[in-house]
Amino acid sequence: MLIALVGECSTSSALSPLEGAVCTATGPTGLGIIAVYSFLIAFVLPLPSEVVLVPAETLRLGFSTTGNLAAIIVVSAFGKAVGSLFAFHIGQEAKEYGPLVRWIQRSRFDIIAWSEKNTIKLAQRYGYVGLALALCVPFFPDTLSIYAFTVLEEDYLRFGAATFAGSAGRLLVTLGLAGGTLALL
Repeated sequence: MLIALVGECSTSSALSPLEGAVCTATGPTGLGIIAVYSFLIAFVLPLPSEVVLVPAETLRLGFSTTGNLAAIIVVSAFGKAVGSLFAFHIGQEAKEYGPLVRWIQRSRFDIIAWSEKNTIKLAQRYGYVGLALALCVPFFPDTLSIYAFTVLEEDYLRFGAATFAGSAGRLLVTLGLAGGTLALL
């Protein structure tokens, strides 16, 4: 059922090589692939993070499917938090570089205005809890949300904790939407 929700990983030719590697990940190396994938989608790749749940039944870590899911959630959330901290650092540097911000504001797609309307309002109203809640929304690219929030805040530890909680929450919500798989946890 989860594979149907996330997509047919094993048969789709539309997947990137990295997504394909995640879908077929096994063993501790598979967890490493999941961590790298999660790191990359936090700051550069607009790909779905939910795909990391697909190999839960075939991961071969010596755990039950529930144990594999727990390991995947922790490793993915950690990878995404580290990637988010990298994006956070880039965002802090970009705040200091005025020409970049002006270029983004003048671009055809007003990324800053769109972000302010959605993520930034939520973050301003609810702070780091707002960021975590925004990241819990399944199947929505969160790279933009992460970058939008980096412009507002300066606390690396809280930012990392919020992205870890939001990333783990997103996977748990996805499991819940998959039809009761959450009851396994």
